[in-house]
Amino acid sequence: MDHLDGNVLAGATTELFVFEPTATHCQCEACADIAMLGQAMVYGYPMGFVARCRNCDNVLIVIVELAGRKSLNMRGLRWLRIRDQSRYDHIQAQQ
Repeated sequence: MDHLDGNVLAGATTELFVFEPTATHCQCEACADIAMLGQAMVYGYPMGFVARCRNCDNVLIVIVELAGRKSLNMRGLRWLRIRDQSRYDHIQAQQ
């Protein structure tokens, strides 16, 4: 089955997060691979998305869209690292 890259998740996750999730780093629970979420292999549009690890094919994230609601399951991630944008903006402004 053909897949898309994880950047396709940007639209589906815009309403769920206040940060850009495809640019965040995460770790696969199964194989411990660390990569940006945008590097995941994504399947399943238009009902939702299944993001799989680029290394071992483990399911990282599932997003289901149904009747105007979104469900998010991230049990395939060990962690998702989010940059504190306000702190980053403050440091950039000082330079």
